[in-house]
Amino acid sequence: MPMNAADRTDGEMYYEQLVPGQVYNSGSIAVTADEIKSFAARYDPQPFHLDSAAAEKSIFGGLVASGWLTASLTMRLMVKSEFKFGTGVIGLGVDSLRWPKPVRPGDTLSATVEIAGMRASESKPGFGVVKIRTTTSNQLGDVVQVMVSSVLVRRRLA
Repeated sequence: MPMNAADRTDGEMYYEQLVPGQVYNSGSIAVTADEIKSFAARYDPQPFHLDSAAAEKSIFGGLVASGWLTASLTMRLMVKSEFKFGTGVIGLGVDSLRWPKPVRPGDTLSATVEIAGMRASESKPGFGVVKIRTTTSNQLGDVVQVMVSSVLVRRRLA
């Protein structure tokens, strides 16, 4: 069930407003060959991310994005999505991160963020810990990344 703007207080969503199973949607972002190569040159310089000819001979059969670029684009999609918190999305850690299919030049990615679990923070009483499942898909609906992580969310009742 999507969050309604009327459910927010002062533009900030609180822990108490979240419900396990709730899903937030993102916009979309296009991925270009130049972006794939530029990111790879700086952070993940492997031939199948950098060179189209070398990538043709790889297991991928063509140029593919680094999984870390996919993760970075997913973070942008998540932060710009309906999943909004006035204090920002404070990451506590990643339980799992999978890339079931590669991202290729020309793909358009979008993400969904699902509330997978919740608990009050033991060390920070003004916050709750929310487990989220973020699924990133391409324009064909193929899942290209699944990440399960935990974030810190401000509580209304401090």
